[in-house]
This record gives sequence, C-alpha cells and structure tokens, in this order.
Amino acid sequence: MRIKPWVNQLSVYEPGRPIEEVAREFGIERPEEIVKLASNENALGPSPRAVRAMREAAGRMHLYPDGGSYHLRRALARRLDVSPDQIAPGHGSNEILALLGHVFLHAGTNIVMADRAFAVYRLVAALYEADVVAVPMRDFTHDLDAMAAAIGPATRLVFVGNPNNPTGTMVDGPAIDRFMARVPDDVAVVFDEAYVELLPPERQPDTLRYVREGRSVFVLRTFSKTYGLAGLRVGYAVARADAIAALNRVRQPFNVNAMAQAAALAALEDEAHVERTRRMVARGLRQLERAFDGMGLERVPSVANFILVKTGSGRVVFEALQRRGVIVRPMDAYGLPDHVRVSVGTARENRRFIEALRAVRAEAGAA
Repeated sequence: MRIKPWVNQLSVYEPGRPIEEVAREFGIERPEEIVKLASNENALGPSPRAVRAMREAAGRMHLYPDGGSYHLRRALARRLDVSPDQIAPGHGSNEILALLGHVFLHAGTNIVMADRAFAVYRLVAALYEADVVAVPMRDFTHDLDAMAAAIGPATRLVFVGNPNNPTGTMVDGPAIDRFMARVPDDVAVVFDEAYVELLPPERQPDTLRYVREGRSVFVLRTFSKTYGLAGLRVGYAVARADAIAALNRVRQPFNVNAMAQAAALAALEDEAHVERTRRMVARGLRQLERAFDGMGLERVPSVANFILVKTGSGRVVFEALQRRGVIVRPMDAYGLPDHVRVSVGTARENRRFIEALRAVRAEAGAA
C-alpha cells in the first residue's frame, strides 16, 4: 500500500486508560472498584436532563441525525448572544481542531502554541505537515506576550488553551486584550475553552466579544467536561459566519449524532447540574491540595477539574497506582516526566487516590 511517507512518523495521542483495560492488565477482579482520575471527566456523571433526553431519543436511532444541528445551534446562539450561522457543532471539540487544520494548514505554514498546551494541537499540525512554534510557558501559564512575538508570515493559527490542559492555569481578560491588540488580522486565534464553564460566570474571560466584533477568532467549547457528556463526543466552535462556512465545507455529513444533539440540548438548560459540578470541583481541588501539601509535593494551582502535581518519576507512579486500582495520567509526553495529572473525583474517589499515592510513596521510601 502506498501510504504517505510522513504518516508513519506521526505521534499517537495517549488517552486516559479505560477502566476495563486496566482491570484486564492487572487482574483486578472488580472493575467497578477502580477509580479513574485520568481524563478530566465529570465525576457526577451526565446531566440528569441529558439522560432523560437520551432515553427519549433512543427509539429514533434508526434515523439519520439533523445534519445541521438546527435546534442545538439555535439554543447555543441564544445562550451566547451570537447568530446560529456563527456556530459549528462537532464530534467533540477535537473534531473542530482537525477541521481547522484542514482549512488553514499545509506544508510551509505553522501554528503558534504554548510548549505545554494540549498535545492535540501538535498532532493536528503534523497531520497537515505544518510546523509548530512552541513558546515556553511562564510559571506553567501561557506567555501571551512571547506568543504574540512568535507570530510570523507563515503563521496561520495561534492556539490558546484557557484554562489550559494539562497545567490547569488560565490567562485573564486584560492579558487576552493586550494579546489580541498585537495579533495580525490575517492570523486566526483559537481559544480552546473546554473547561471554562467550570468557572463562575464572572471569572470567564469574554472571548466571544471578539467574534461579535468580526475578529479572526474561533472559540471552542465542549459538552464533555462540565456537562458530563464525554462519551457522546459533542462540542462546537463559535466564529464569524464566513469562518464557520469554511468549517462546514470540510466536515463530514452527520458529524454530530442524534443522541448527542438531544443530550446536549437538554444539558444546556441544566444549570443545577452545572452548579453542583462547580461545587464538587472546588471541594475536590481543596481536598487534593491539602493532601499534596501534607506530603510536601509541588503542585500547580489549578482553576479546572484537574491538578498537575510533581511526584517524581511520573510514569513509575502512574504504573504503581494502576496496580492499586487508581488511574491517573503521566505527563512525560508534555515534557514533565516528574509529574502526573490528577482529575478531580468525588470525595470518596479522591480519598482512594490519596491513600494509594501515600502507599506508593511509602513503598518507594519517600517521606
């Protein structure tokens, strides 16, 4: 087969390991007792309204979905104060990232990103043979001044994960304003806001105003995190109408399945679930922070539903925790081999992780 020569050189994204896979590998007889804190999922589960909507929709799964996500786009437009033609739903926001590469990138172009931002940005660039300009972070946070300075004639996309995965840090509105004042009009800025709804509204930077002003901006959001619909894969982009039209030209038909559309539409109205999620995350962060401080472990202050902690030999700790039925995420792929990233779980799940980490450190002779 005449596979393109560069395809075999592409890196493969390492996702959080599924519970069933870990149970098989380590001979854990009761998979339901495994605690997964690896993929920044919502430990409360899906929005209850979304669950009801999925049950109601199940009997219609023999029909193709609405290819234009008509009702979902209109509900989002009302919520975000934009036009429906400024919204493009996708098979998770990851599909939108790939579509952006399809529209903007080719050999000889580049993207600008922080060096410890979401790994998929690099993968998308590689997929379209574009170069990556990786700008070092400052205190585990996007250095927007340095990123603006790194933009050159070949730059097509600038990615700003906010809050950022895997560091959990965020840049605020004034910093974004200063940054946007320096970005050329022909360069598109992608604000990846997968975790932004976990913040109270008053703390969420208003990046959507750049869309309303007609700037070259894409705001990406997802129903995977705050709304607990990661298994359905539904996200969306907000941008100028002409930019959304370009995404629609390269996307596959029926890219958002019917059950995902029904669940997302219902979840969008479930403010009670969003508030419960925010409270759980705030309590969980405090619980984990106290434990790390008690163990003398360095951590990065987080505003998201995960926390980056320096354990030493992160891959070793990751493997040892799995043997105890706890799944976290090693960070060597991000140039942080001494760190792991831990998602916030329920209070019980967090306790299981803390106890397992203490046991692993005791086995290794740590203080």
